[in-house]
Amino acid sequence: MIMKKTYKFKLEPNQEQEANMNWVLMMCRQLYNAMLEQRIFAYKTRGVGIHYYGQKKELPLLKQEVPEYKQIQSQVLQDVAERLDKAFQAFFRRLKAKQKAGFPRFQGDNRYHSFTYPQSGFALSGKCLKLSKIGNVRIKCHRQIEGTIKTCTIRRQNNKWYACFSCEIDVEPAPATGEEIGIDLGILNLATASNGDLYENHRFLKQSEKKIHYWNKILSRRKKGSRRWHKAKQQLTKAYEQLANRRRDRAHKVSRQLADQYDLIAFEDLNIQDMVKHKTLSKWILDASWRSLVVYTTYKAEEAGKCVIQVNPQNTSQECSNCHLIVRKSLGERTHCCPDCGYTVDRDVNAARNILSRAKGKLETAS
Repeated sequence: MIMKKTYKFKLEPNQEQEANMNWVLMMCRQLYNAMLEQRIFAYKTRGVGIHYYGQKKELPLLKQEVPEYKQIQSQVLQDVAERLDKAFQAFFRRLKAKQKAGFPRFQGDNRYHSFTYPQSGFALSGKCLKLSKIGNVRIKCHRQIEGTIKTCTIRRQNNKWYACFSCEIDVEPAPATGEEIGIDLGILNLATASNGDLYENHRFLKQSEKKIHYWNKILSRRKKGSRRWHKAKQQLTKAYEQLANRRRDRAHKVSRQLADQYDLIAFEDLNIQDMVKHKTLSKWILDASWRSLVVYTTYKAEEAGKCVIQVNPQNTSQECSNCHLIVRKSLGERTHCCPDCGYTVDRDVNAARNILSRAKGKLETAS
Protein backbone atom coordinates (compact mmCIF):
# COMPACT_ATOMS: atom_id res chain seq x y z
CA MET A 1 0.00 0.00 0.00
CA ILE A 2 1.34 3.44 -0.99
CA MET A 3 1.19 6.15 1.70
CA LYS A 4 2.44 9.70 2.06
CA LYS A 5 4.74 10.56 4.95
CA THR A 6 6.58 13.76 5.89
CA TYR A 7 10.03 13.95 7.49
CA LYS A 8 11.17 17.15 9.19
CA PHE A 9 14.87 17.90 9.78
CA LYS A 10 16.64 20.93 11.19
CA LEU A 11 18.87 22.99 8.88
CA GLU A 12 22.05 24.80 9.95
CA PRO A 13 22.64 27.45 7.26
CA ASN A 14 25.57 29.86 7.40
CA GLN A 15 24.92 33.62 7.46
CA GLU A 16 24.99 33.98 3.67
CA GLN A 17 22.64 31.03 3.13
CA GLU A 18 20.22 32.26 5.81
CA ALA A 19 20.16 35.72 4.26
CA ASN A 20 19.50 34.12 0.86
CA MET A 21 16.65 31.97 2.20
CA ASN A 22 15.08 34.99 3.91
CA TRP A 23 15.33 36.86 0.60
CA VAL A 24 13.66 33.98 -1.29
CA LEU A 25 10.85 33.97 1.30
CA MET A 26 10.37 37.72 0.86
CA MET A 27 10.28 37.46 -2.96
CA CYS A 28 7.84 34.52 -2.85
CA ARG A 29 5.58 36.45 -0.47
CA GLN A 30 5.62 39.50 -2.76
CA LEU A 31 4.81 37.28 -5.75
CA TYR A 32 1.90 35.69 -3.84
CA ASN A 33 0.48 39.12 -2.99
CA ALA A 34 0.94 40.37 -6.57
CA MET A 35 -0.87 37.32 -7.97
CA LEU A 36 -3.70 37.77 -5.47
CA GLU A 37 -4.00 41.45 -6.43
CA GLN A 38 -4.06 40.45 -10.12
CA ARG A 39 -6.96 38.04 -9.52
CA ILE A 40 -8.95 40.61 -7.54
CA PHE A 41 -8.34 43.36 -10.14
CA ALA A 42 -9.34 41.09 -13.06
CA TYR A 43 -12.59 40.12 -11.37
CA LYS A 44 -13.49 43.67 -10.32
CA THR A 45 -12.71 45.31 -13.69
CA ARG A 46 -13.61 42.59 -16.21
CA GLY A 47 -15.63 40.08 -14.20
CA VAL A 48 -13.28 37.25 -15.13
CA GLY A 49 -11.39 34.77 -13.00
CA ILE A 50 -7.68 34.04 -13.40
CA HIS A 51 -6.55 30.52 -12.60
CA TYR A 52 -3.32 28.69 -11.80
CA TYR A 53 -2.25 27.80 -15.35
CA GLY A 54 -2.77 31.36 -16.58
CA GLN A 55 -0.56 32.80 -13.85
CA LYS A 56 1.99 30.02 -14.26
CA LYS A 57 2.39 30.87 -17.97
CA GLU A 58 3.13 34.50 -17.09
CA LEU A 59 6.14 33.64 -14.90
CA PRO A 60 8.75 33.73 -17.75
CA LEU A 61 7.52 37.22 -18.68
CA LEU A 62 7.72 38.26 -15.03
CA LYS A 63 11.38 37.17 -14.94
CA GLN A 64 12.10 39.46 -17.88
CA GLU A 65 10.41 42.42 -16.16
CA VAL A 66 11.82 41.68 -12.68
CA PRO A 67 15.28 40.05 -13.18
CA GLU A 68 15.58 39.25 -9.45
CA TYR A 69 13.16 36.34 -9.94
CA LYS A 70 15.74 34.66 -12.20
CA GLN A 71 17.72 33.98 -9.01
CA ILE A 72 14.90 31.75 -7.70
CA GLN A 73 14.36 28.20 -8.95
CA SER A 74 11.46 28.16 -11.45
CA GLN A 75 9.41 25.45 -9.72
CA VAL A 76 9.57 27.36 -6.43
CA LEU A 77 7.80 30.25 -8.21
CA GLN A 78 5.27 27.87 -9.76
CA ASP A 79 4.49 26.53 -6.29
CA VAL A 80 3.61 30.07 -5.13
CA ALA A 81 0.94 30.23 -7.86
CA GLU A 82 -0.31 26.79 -6.82
CA ARG A 83 -0.56 27.85 -3.16
CA LEU A 84 -2.73 30.80 -4.10
CA ASP A 85 -4.90 28.57 -6.29
CA LYS A 86 -5.39 26.12 -3.41
CA ALA A 87 -6.39 29.01 -1.13
CA PHE A 88 -9.12 29.99 -3.62
CA GLN A 89 -10.25 26.37 -4.01
CA ALA A 90 -10.60 26.08 -0.22
CA PHE A 91 -12.52 29.38 -0.13
CA PHE A 92 -15.04 28.27 -2.77
CA ARG A 93 -15.35 24.79 -1.23
CA ARG A 94 -16.35 26.32 2.13
CA LEU A 95 -18.79 28.68 0.42
CA LYS A 96 -20.42 25.75 -1.36
CA ALA A 97 -20.68 23.82 1.90
CA LYS A 98 -22.22 26.95 3.54
CA GLN A 99 -19.41 27.13 6.06
CA LYS A 100 -17.57 30.20 7.34
CA ALA A 101 -15.24 31.08 4.47
CA GLY A 102 -12.37 33.54 4.70
CA PHE A 103 -11.32 35.18 1.42
CA PRO A 104 -7.61 34.60 0.60
CA ARG A 105 -5.67 37.39 2.28
CA PHE A 106 -2.50 39.30 1.52
CA GLN A 107 0.46 37.80 3.36
CA GLY A 108 2.58 39.85 5.74
CA ASP A 109 6.09 38.85 6.76
CA ASN A 110 4.69 37.20 9.89
CA ARG A 111 2.36 34.92 7.89
CA TYR A 112 4.52 33.59 5.06
CA HIS A 113 7.06 31.10 6.41
CA SER A 114 8.01 28.59 3.71
CA PHE A 115 8.83 27.89 0.07
CA THR A 116 8.69 24.56 -1.75
CA TYR A 117 10.67 22.67 -4.38
CA PRO A 118 7.82 20.56 -5.86
CA GLN A 119 9.80 18.07 -7.99
CA SER A 120 13.42 19.05 -8.50
CA GLY A 121 16.01 21.60 -7.46
CA PHE A 122 17.05 19.80 -4.28
CA ALA A 123 19.27 16.81 -3.44
CA LEU A 124 20.07 15.18 -0.11
CA SER A 125 23.68 14.05 0.23
CA GLY A 126 25.02 12.92 3.60
CA LYS A 127 25.00 15.86 6.00
CA CYS A 128 24.16 18.41 3.30
CA LEU A 129 21.01 19.43 1.46
CA LYS A 130 21.76 20.93 -1.95
CA LEU A 131 19.22 23.63 -2.81
CA SER A 132 19.15 25.15 -6.28
CA LYS A 133 20.20 28.84 -6.32
CA ILE A 134 21.02 28.67 -2.56
CA GLY A 135 23.82 26.11 -2.13
CA ASN A 136 24.76 23.20 0.14
CA VAL A 137 23.09 23.65 3.54
CA ARG A 138 24.03 21.52 6.56
CA ILE A 139 21.16 19.31 7.72
CA LYS A 140 20.62 17.20 10.85
CA CYS A 141 19.11 13.93 9.59
CA HIS A 142 18.21 12.18 12.84
CA ARG A 143 16.46 9.28 11.10
CA GLN A 144 16.55 7.38 7.82
CA ILE A 145 14.18 8.61 5.10
CA GLU A 146 12.03 5.83 3.67
CA GLY A 147 10.38 5.77 0.26
CA THR A 148 10.63 8.24 -2.62
CA ILE A 149 11.03 11.96 -1.89
CA LYS A 150 8.44 13.95 -3.84
CA THR A 151 8.75 17.51 -2.51
CA CYS A 152 11.04 19.53 -0.25
CA THR A 153 9.66 22.47 1.74
CA ILE A 154 12.02 24.91 3.46
CA ARG A 155 10.34 26.37 6.54
CA ARG A 156 11.31 29.19 8.91
CA GLN A 157 9.98 28.65 12.41
CA ASN A 158 10.90 30.90 15.37
CA ASN A 159 14.13 31.99 13.61
CA LYS A 160 15.11 28.35 12.98
CA TRP A 161 15.13 26.62 9.61
CA TYR A 162 13.75 23.18 8.76
CA ALA A 163 13.52 20.98 5.67
CA CYS A 164 10.28 18.98 5.31
CA PHE A 165 10.40 16.07 2.85
CA SER A 166 7.11 14.65 1.58
CA CYS A 167 7.64 11.00 0.64
CA GLU A 168 5.69 8.15 -0.91
CA ILE A 169 6.20 4.90 1.01
CA ASP A 170 5.18 1.36 0.18
CA VAL A 171 4.14 0.02 3.61
CA GLU A 172 3.68 -3.58 4.74
CA PRO A 173 0.72 -4.30 7.09
CA ALA A 174 1.76 -5.11 10.66
CA PRO A 175 0.86 -8.52 12.17
CA ALA A 176 -2.71 -8.58 13.50
CA THR A 177 -3.14 -8.50 17.29
CA GLY A 178 -6.85 -9.38 17.32
CA GLU A 179 -7.47 -6.60 19.86
CA GLU A 180 -10.14 -3.88 19.65
CA ILE A 181 -10.53 -0.71 21.71
CA GLY A 182 -12.95 2.18 22.16
CA ILE A 183 -11.53 5.54 23.25
CA ASP A 184 -13.40 8.26 25.14
CA LEU A 185 -11.54 11.58 24.93
CA GLY A 186 -11.70 13.83 27.96
CA ILE A 187 -10.15 16.57 30.06
CA LEU A 188 -9.69 14.81 33.41
CA ASN A 189 -7.87 12.07 31.48
CA LEU A 190 -6.72 12.59 27.91
CA ALA A 191 -8.25 9.25 26.92
CA THR A 192 -10.15 6.47 28.67
CA ALA A 193 -10.17 3.05 27.00
CA SER A 194 -13.00 0.52 26.96
CA ASN A 195 -10.74 -1.97 28.79
CA GLY A 196 -10.26 0.50 31.66
CA ASP A 197 -6.81 1.82 30.65
CA LEU A 198 -6.27 5.52 31.34
CA TYR A 199 -4.03 7.90 29.39
CA GLU A 200 -3.14 10.83 31.62
CA ASN A 201 -3.77 14.42 30.57
CA HIS A 202 -0.56 16.25 31.52
CA ARG A 203 -2.18 19.70 31.22
CA PHE A 204 0.81 21.27 29.53
CA LEU A 205 -0.87 24.69 29.35
CA LYS A 206 -1.07 24.85 33.14
CA GLN A 207 2.66 24.08 33.32
CA SER A 208 3.52 26.77 30.74
CA GLU A 209 1.05 29.52 31.72
CA LYS A 210 3.41 31.23 34.17
CA LYS A 211 6.19 31.62 31.56
CA ILE A 212 3.73 32.73 28.84
CA HIS A 213 2.11 35.28 31.17
CA TYR A 214 5.55 36.62 32.17
CA TRP A 215 6.72 37.24 28.60
CA ASN A 216 3.33 38.67 27.58
CA LYS A 217 3.65 41.15 30.43
CA ILE A 218 7.24 42.07 29.46
CA LEU A 219 6.24 42.45 25.79
CA SER A 220 3.35 44.80 26.61
CA ARG A 221 5.71 47.10 28.56
CA ARG A 222 8.31 47.48 25.83
CA LYS A 223 8.20 49.85 22.89
CA LYS A 224 6.85 48.04 19.83
CA GLY A 225 9.53 47.49 17.20
CA SER A 226 12.47 48.12 19.54
CA ARG A 227 15.34 45.67 19.99
CA ARG A 228 14.14 44.71 23.48
CA TRP A 229 10.56 44.28 22.17
CA HIS A 230 11.80 41.85 19.49
CA LYS A 231 13.81 39.95 22.10
CA ALA A 232 10.74 39.57 24.36
CA LYS A 233 8.58 38.55 21.39
CA GLN A 234 11.12 35.86 20.47
CA GLN A 235 11.03 34.50 24.03
CA LEU A 236 7.22 34.46 23.98
CA THR A 237 7.22 32.63 20.64
CA LYS A 238 9.71 30.15 22.07
CA ALA A 239 7.42 29.48 25.06
CA TYR A 240 4.47 28.80 22.75
CA GLU A 241 6.65 26.59 20.56
CA GLN A 242 7.72 24.51 23.57
CA LEU A 243 4.07 24.13 24.59
CA ALA A 244 3.10 22.98 21.09
CA ASN A 245 6.03 20.53 20.96
CA ARG A 246 5.05 18.96 24.29
CA ARG A 247 1.43 18.55 23.20
CA ARG A 248 2.54 17.06 19.88
CA ASP A 249 4.97 14.67 21.57
CA ARG A 250 2.27 13.40 23.95
CA ALA A 251 -0.21 12.84 21.11
CA HIS A 252 2.44 10.97 19.09
CA LYS A 253 3.33 8.67 22.00
CA VAL A 254 -0.28 7.78 22.86
CA SER A 255 -1.20 7.27 19.19
CA ARG A 256 1.82 5.00 18.72
CA GLN A 257 0.71 2.84 21.67
CA LEU A 258 -2.81 2.54 20.28
CA ALA A 259 -1.72 1.78 16.71
CA ASP A 260 0.75 -0.89 17.88
CA GLN A 261 -1.61 -2.69 20.27
CA TYR A 262 -5.01 -2.68 18.54
CA ASP A 263 -6.44 -3.69 15.16
CA LEU A 264 -9.63 -1.64 15.58
CA ILE A 265 -9.59 1.76 17.32
CA ALA A 266 -12.85 3.66 17.79
CA PHE A 267 -13.23 7.37 18.58
CA GLU A 268 -16.18 9.75 18.79
CA ASP A 269 -16.64 12.03 15.78
CA LEU A 270 -16.54 15.19 17.88
CA ASN A 271 -17.32 18.67 16.57
CA ILE A 272 -14.43 20.33 18.40
CA GLN A 273 -15.07 23.74 16.77
CA ASP A 274 -18.44 23.95 18.51
CA MET A 275 -17.12 22.51 21.78
CA VAL A 276 -14.46 25.22 22.17
CA LYS A 277 -17.21 27.85 22.24
CA HIS A 278 -17.78 26.74 25.85
CA LYS A 279 -16.12 29.56 27.82
CA THR A 280 -15.08 27.45 30.81
CA LEU A 281 -13.77 24.37 29.02
CA SER A 282 -12.44 25.78 25.74
CA LYS A 283 -8.79 26.26 26.71
CA TRP A 284 -8.60 22.82 28.37
CA ILE A 285 -10.17 21.15 25.32
CA LEU A 286 -7.58 22.83 23.09
CA ASP A 287 -4.80 21.94 25.54
CA ALA A 288 -5.78 18.25 25.40
CA SER A 289 -5.17 18.24 21.60
CA TRP A 290 -7.90 15.70 20.87
CA ARG A 291 -7.81 16.40 17.15
CA SER A 292 -4.07 15.72 16.95
CA LEU A 293 -4.48 12.42 18.79
CA VAL A 294 -7.19 11.23 16.37
CA VAL A 295 -5.25 12.36 13.27
CA TYR A 296 -1.96 10.80 14.43
CA THR A 297 -3.66 7.54 15.42
CA THR A 298 -5.48 7.38 12.07
CA TYR A 299 -2.37 7.70 9.90
CA LYS A 300 -0.31 5.38 12.10
CA ALA A 301 -3.08 2.77 12.00
CA GLU A 302 -3.40 3.08 8.20
CA GLU A 303 0.36 2.66 7.91
CA ALA A 304 0.10 -0.60 9.88
CA GLY A 305 -2.93 -1.83 7.91
CA LYS A 306 -5.28 -1.30 10.85
CA CYS A 307 -8.60 0.47 11.21
CA VAL A 308 -9.77 3.68 12.92
CA ILE A 309 -13.51 4.41 13.01
CA GLN A 310 -15.25 7.55 14.27
CA VAL A 311 -18.83 7.21 15.52
CA ASN A 312 -21.75 9.46 16.42
CA PRO A 313 -21.02 10.86 19.92
CA GLN A 314 -24.68 11.33 20.89
CA ASN A 315 -25.48 9.83 24.32
CA THR A 316 -22.29 7.74 24.57
CA SER A 317 -22.01 8.79 28.24
CA GLN A 318 -25.74 8.48 28.98
CA GLU A 319 -26.41 5.09 27.39
CA CYS A 320 -25.80 1.96 29.47
CA SER A 321 -23.20 -0.14 27.64
CA ASN A 322 -24.72 -3.30 29.16
CA CYS A 323 -28.48 -2.94 28.48
CA HIS A 324 -28.53 0.26 26.33
CA LEU A 325 -30.96 2.12 28.59
CA ILE A 326 -30.51 5.91 28.57
CA VAL A 327 -29.43 6.94 32.09
CA ARG A 328 -29.25 10.73 32.42
CA LYS A 329 -26.20 12.06 34.28
CA SER A 330 -24.80 15.51 34.96
CA LEU A 331 -21.19 16.28 34.00
CA GLY A 332 -20.22 16.06 37.67
CA GLU A 333 -21.43 12.45 38.06
CA ARG A 334 -18.35 10.29 37.44
CA THR A 335 -19.96 6.85 37.91
CA HIS A 336 -22.51 5.16 35.65
CA CYS A 337 -25.06 3.17 37.65
CA CYS A 338 -27.91 1.65 35.64
CA PRO A 339 -31.22 1.45 37.60
CA ASP A 340 -32.50 -1.23 35.22
CA CYS A 341 -29.70 -3.84 35.08
CA GLY A 342 -27.58 -2.63 38.00
CA TYR A 343 -24.44 -2.26 35.87
CA THR A 344 -21.97 0.07 37.63
CA VAL A 345 -18.77 1.40 36.05
CA ASP A 346 -16.79 4.63 35.59
CA ARG A 347 -18.77 6.89 33.23
CA ASP A 348 -15.82 7.32 30.82
CA VAL A 349 -15.24 3.55 30.59
CA ASN A 350 -18.98 3.14 29.92
CA ALA A 351 -18.75 5.75 27.14
CA ALA A 352 -15.67 4.06 25.64
CA ARG A 353 -17.52 0.71 25.53
CA ASN A 354 -20.47 2.33 23.75
CA ILE A 355 -18.05 3.88 21.26
CA LEU A 356 -16.49 0.48 20.52
CA SER A 357 -19.93 -1.14 20.20
CA ARG A 358 -21.06 1.49 17.68
CA ALA A 359 -17.84 1.10 15.68
CA LYS A 360 -18.39 -2.67 15.44
CA GLY A 361 -21.96 -2.05 14.29
CA LYS A 362 -20.69 0.38 11.66
CA LEU A 363 -18.22 -2.24 10.40
CA GLU A 364 -20.92 -4.92 10.20
CA THR A 365 -23.23 -2.59 8.27
CA ALA A 366 -20.45 -1.71 5.82
CA SER A 367 -19.62 -5.37 5.19
